[in-house]
Amino acid sequence: MEFQNLLYSVEEGVALVTINRPKALNALNRETIAELAALMDELSSDEEVRAIILTGAGEKAFVAGADIKELAANSALESNDHSKFGQSLMDLIEDLGVPTIAAINGFALGGGLELAMACTFRLASSQARLGQPEVNLGIIPGFGGTQRLPRLVGQGRAVHMVLTGDPIDAQTALRYGLVTEVHEPDALLDAARKLAKKLVAKSSFTLRVAEETVRRGMQMALTESLAYEASQFGLAAAAEDYQEGMTAFLEKRKAEFHGR
Repeated sequence: MEFQNLLYSVEEGVALVTINRPKALNALNRETIAELAALMDELSSDEEVRAIILTGAGEKAFVAGADIKELAANSALESNDHSKFGQSLMDLIEDLGVPTIAAINGFALGGGLELAMACTFRLASSQARLGQPEVNLGIIPGFGGTQRLPRLVGQGRAVHMVLTGDPIDAQTALRYGLVTEVHEPDALLDAARKLAKKLVAKSSFTLRVAEETVRRGMQMALTESLAYEASQFGLAAAAEDYQEGMTAFLEKRKAEFHGR
């Protein structure tokens, strides 16, 4: 597929997707959201793709937010529809079944942070700034920020970030647990690729079950989530990769997983 606002390549099971609107600091307009949704659908159905890295073009921004010119022209009803449109992309990425890594190479603000939070992993450049500044425009986060942020950093920190609109630096994001690694700008993509290659070597089926169990279990009461974990444990044990992993361990060799 050809895209106006995206670049992508696939190498050794890892897809690198770059949001390519550097003059607009990679802002998410409707066209870019639609292109991302189409590409994520395509990559998720490609059996060769075992991990996806998302990043932004240029040195300044991962994604600096939504396209304000589009938002400013929306009525209240259109704003509701736009929020659902953006949320559908974030839900798609979160439920993709393929591990996604946000390589946050600069500003991740508004929709940019919401995009990163929908990913499985978040790695940041030491120069990155992350925030939900929508309140400064008289609106609130609409692509999932009010819901995913407190689940990642806790309600108190999330409320502070959303109500003040103040961004945080990469080290603060690391301390909050919003990102798991911070790297110098020229080392960020290499670190993302290293993580992706580690994931590619594992069972794609088991990774999918494990991620789903953690995410969905967080939305349940403990008793319910433990029962859910047991059922998922059984599901994983029924897979061919379970037998391969156990046999390889006992035979003291490297497992060869096939994603089933």
